Amino acid sequence: MSSTEDLDYPQILFQYNNGFLVSKIMFTACELGVFDLLLESEGSLSSDAIAEHLGTSVSGMERLLDACVGLKLLEVEMKSEGAFYRNTELSNLYLTKSSPKSQYHNLMYYSKTVYLCWHYLTDAVRDGKNQYERAFGVSSKDLFGALYRSEEEMIKFMYGLNAIWSICGRDVIAAFDLSPFTVIYDLGGCAGGLAQECISLYPKSTVTIYDLPKVVQVAKERFVPPEERRITFHEGDFFKDPIPEADLYILARILHDWADGKCMQLLTKMYKACKPGGGVLLVETLLNEDKTGPLEAQLYSMNMLVQAEGKERTPTEYSKLLAAAGFREIQVKKTGKLYDAILGRK
Repeated sequence: MSSTEDLDYPQILFQYNNGFLVSKIMFTACELGVFDLLLESEGSLSSDAIAEHLGTSVSGMERLLDACVGLKLLEVEMKSEGAFYRNTELSNLYLTKSSPKSQYHNLMYYSKTVYLCWHYLTDAVRDGKNQYERAFGVSSKDLFGALYRSEEEMIKFMYGLNAIWSICGRDVIAAFDLSPFTVIYDLGGCAGGLAQECISLYPKSTVTIYDLPKVVQVAKERFVPPEERRITFHEGDFFKDPIPEADLYILARILHDWADGKCMQLLTKMYKACKPGGGVLLVETLLNEDKTGPLEAQLYSMNMLVQAEGKERTPTEYSKLLAAAGFREIQVKKTGKLYDAILGRK
């Protein structure tokens, strides 16, 4: 057994204590347009040139760029004229707005919304409630009324969700063979990123995005092209309104928003609507049964505390919810990526 002398506590604590600083550096560089400028320049630029282009102070920009180098988000080359900076492959792929796998909108949502809620994490732990009222002065009795408190906020969320599916969607849609299910409803399908992955992998399927009317309207206008006939829309609140019959229902990052009672209400309603032989696909970040991790799931569970009403769960906890609603032949697939998949059959 290791003694305490074997543990490098100062280094561990330094990393944890500075996690906030690290993320804010990345958020700031994205917001100011550092990575987009360097992509467009097709070469390295000096800190003076970057500061001039982006309208910042030279001293502030130089320190931001150096910090990005330390974080492996930028590379630097020392020339006779001084330091010149360029993007890394990672930044070009994930931090520039024009990349198909860009996480820019997701990062901006975290910077402008999630972090403000996390400022009140201590209060959330004390109260056991989300923190929209403290962070934004809005009631969270209607959870998605608070989440979509303005059209700008809703669109930001939709872009961020699509960004996640651009890198994680294929893994969860391919976790099981879904080809037998041709009529699919994506409940809370939002901007359609996962639906696009589904019809791409299963060309004989059609996907209906079931979401709130204002979400559907924006999805039609901004995200799903009208010529894409295999994706259709259904406006409504799936807790209050009927759920049409389908072969498969997808609940991607939905159940973790809600406490067990609301999850059971929704799953039971889906089971009754589901065709015999059909099923439900849950897409969530799964906790280990022994509570050892993964860290991403533990952090997301804390985020559900400050932003929603639910939590992340173990495979057993989700399986029990599915079984209690009537679903059988429950299978769990861990993808090794950010999100995992659970399939239950009727």
